[in-house]
Amino acid sequence: MAVALDMERFAKAAEKTAAAERAIQEKIDAKEKSGSKPKQNGAMQAGARKYPEPPLPKQHLKKPGIEADLELAPMVDAPHYKGSDKLKGKVALITGGDSGIGRSVAVLFAREGADVAIAYLNEHEDARDTAKMVEKEGRRCIVMAGDVADAEFCKASVAHTVEQLGRLDVLVNNAAFQEHVQDFEDLTEEHFDRTLKTNLYGYFHMAKAAVPHMKPGSAIVMTGSVTGLMGNSMLLDYSMTKGGIHAFVRALATHLVPKGIRVNAVAPGPVWTPLNPADRDAEGVSQFGSGTPMKRPAQPEEIAPAYVFLAAPSCSSYITGEILPIIGGYSGG
Repeated sequence: MAVALDMERFAKAAEKTAAAERAIQEKIDAKEKSGSKPKQNGAMQAGARKYPEPPLPKQHLKKPGIEADLELAPMVDAPHYKGSDKLKGKVALITGGDSGIGRSVAVLFAREGADVAIAYLNEHEDARDTAKMVEKEGRRCIVMAGDVADAEFCKASVAHTVEQLGRLDVLVNNAAFQEHVQDFEDLTEEHFDRTLKTNLYGYFHMAKAAVPHMKPGSAIVMTGSVTGLMGNSMLLDYSMTKGGIHAFVRALATHLVPKGIRVNAVAPGPVWTPLNPADRDAEGVSQFGSGTPMKRPAQPEEIAPAYVFLAAPSCSSYITGEILPIIGGYSGG
């Protein structure tokens, strides 16, 4: 009898709970019906200075994309970032270091005390400008033109870095090829091959060439992507390679633990660099980054400090095999 009374009491309590749930629901429904929604006035600005918001200049660049040709110059010099010798006395080799994220990483690495070697394809003017920015920070910079898909170039660039700058402590695999397709049928084998050769073979060749020169405490930082985490319907091959880079990071990190070399990746969302204006049409470029919760693309200087963090032993000595997403608040919801 006592158990029956308890069950009746539980049932009455459950009815009250259901009524409370309906009351909560009714309040939300009424608010949504009235059209009252949180408003976001423009893009989120949480940095040390204001960053550009869409609409951005309607511009389409020919590949590989020259930063000097962009109507809106990417913000790379991070004037509010103060160095503190996190990379003092070290040497870094950055692929794709001529522009965009690579350029900003080169500048901040130099500000932290590193000499820098830059490998790039054929954007000679951009590379010279980046070298000047590194030298302005009081550090040495060498530039090397070549295709990272070529294993011999990777070996030669590493050897030249060690010969000219004396050592190699940090490798940043950052060079990339990206070109969208509207239809799967348009993704040719030549296109697919070029993406894999640059984004996967290039990272593999460069890491293989660099590791024998690295000592315990060295670091490899690779550029992944939000597309490697969530995919992109028009960047099928690019998304595949970025997911592959993430897997390569985790596997290589474990493999290199006995050598004391850490391996990590930064996975950016949309960043204002020559890469996307050399991919999307002008109309698409004008709205680049508007789909993120922050309603704008990142600027390279907002991403580069993460590379400093992952490269510097003083910051991340216990971090390896990690993928650090910097994607403007996007959570997939």
